[in-house]
Amino acid sequence: MLTAFGDEENVRLALQQGVSGFVLKSCEPDELIRAVRAAHAGQAYLSPAVTRHVLGMVSFDTGERGRDAARRLAALTPRELDVLREVAEGLSNVEVGRRLHMSEATVKTYVSRILTKLGCANRVQAALLLRDAGPQG
Repeated sequence: MLTAFGDEENVRLALQQGVSGFVLKSCEPDELIRAVRAAHAGQAYLSPAVTRHVLGMVSFDTGERGRDAARRLAALTPRELDVLREVAEGLSNVEVGRRLHMSEATVKTYVSRILTKLGCANRVQAALLLRDAGPQG
């Protein structure tokens, strides 16, 4: 779905209807290309800007899943956690770099390392893991 309306209600409705991806019209051309390629490959894609809404729809888990998430996050360095927190806010690599005073390439390296350490396939999974860990994440 390509839309100018990325509010929580539109994201929720689109996901309920089974969209493969959700991209805002304000995205960079490269992001749109990544989204189309992901959808073509049968993968899901969410604009970083809408990730915040998706995370808002999910509450953290205080049970076994929450404990597992906290254990997995313990493998990250403090700087990796900083990057993950920004990613979980739905920021792009460029935006994370601006906030944390890093180059986009450095952020990409951190994100790749975070995904590997956590065993996550994408940024959304990593953000949900942070969410599952709760306030201590």
